[in-house]
Amino acid sequence: MAPQTEVLLIAIVVAASCALPGVFLVLRQMSLMSDAISHSVLLGIVIGFFLTGRIDSPLLLILASATGVLTVSLVELLNRTQLVKEDAAIGIVFPALFSLAVILITRYAGNVHLDQDVVLLGEIALAPFDRVTLFGLSLPYSLVVMGTILIITLSVIGIFYKELKISTFDPGLSIALGFSPGLLHYGLMSLTSIIAVGAFDAVGAILVVALMIVPPATAYLLTDQLFSMLVVSFLVGIVSAVSGYGIAIKFDASIAGAMATMAGFCFLLTFLLAPQRGLLAIFYRRFRQKWLFAQRILLTHLANHEGEGILPKDKKNAKHVKISTAKSKSINPILPPGKSDQCHLHQLHHYLCWNVGFTYKIVNQAQKQGLVQIENQVLRLTNSGRQITAQPFIQ
Repeated sequence: MAPQTEVLLIAIVVAASCALPGVFLVLRQMSLMSDAISHSVLLGIVIGFFLTGRIDSPLLLILASATGVLTVSLVELLNRTQLVKEDAAIGIVFPALFSLAVILITRYAGNVHLDQDVVLLGEIALAPFDRVTLFGLSLPYSLVVMGTILIITLSVIGIFYKELKISTFDPGLSIALGFSPGLLHYGLMSLTSIIAVGAFDAVGAILVVALMIVPPATAYLLTDQLFSMLVVSFLVGIVSAVSGYGIAIKFDASIAGAMATMAGFCFLLTFLLAPQRGLLAIFYRRFRQKWLFAQRILLTHLANHEGEGILPKDKKNAKHVKISTAKSKSINPILPPGKSDQCHLHQLHHYLCWNVGFTYKIVNQAQKQGLVQIENQVLRLTNSGRQITAQPFIQ
């Protein structure tokens, strides 16, 4: 395979591996935990390097994963004291562990490939140069590691899907059914740690956080089903990786930075255009509710004063009346003696506390929908309008 193809495959596998557990982190409101784990695992890697003198030893993966679990445990320990909240506990624990790792690197391993810049930013373009032979094939080491981690992730989520789903949405029910939410929690955090450790050498900690949180957050805006959210998150992660790689090649930019940017761009588009939770959909729904509510107020007002101010029927005057939206405040119609002006077209705005222009627009809308009729400048409900007032207003 060409090096460009191998880089793209590594990016796809990393994106898919990060997006799946990220769904449960987002649903459990633990997004910051991915940031904490992806940084604090550096301490385990440093300790493993000091013990073995190698940066490709399996011990580094084990110790880094253990450091991720240690981070989660310390956060939980601080949170259970009820002296600090979980977000504050995360802000206390992971900077301390990460800072300790940076101090050890700069003091004792300054001349080694292992440095904080590589950990944070990564350089996926160099991943194909670190190769390993598997089944007679020469493959990038990162592709083999992340491919194995992806298989493990899919297997774990597939086997424990029901348990993860119940413990995520209803821990109390999980306990009642005999599941251990704590065990599942630490298992999920261990899986997150393994993914962070496997991915950071190729793509860096920043991209790990972006791919672990942004695609699930995007999927959360699009669906309410857990399985659909996993699938959408998986696809968004892959699309972000592929499009980001293409943009990085086109503009000769950082591959990791371009991938993180495209993940953010996907989220931005979804944030604006999602059918139910998108910003535009929310604005449209509120605008529509405003007009529907105003129309309902008009119909209710007419129903409460039905029969008042209505002149004898004259078919010649019962035709459709075109209403001017001029905001004139000097209208003072003369009504027949003894008739109320509660339903008169030019006096409605006084009783509904609306401006004249808005009142005319609502009346025009109701008239076009066949809910009201206007006879001699007096409004009355049609049968359709009367039926609507008898129904509860639910929007």
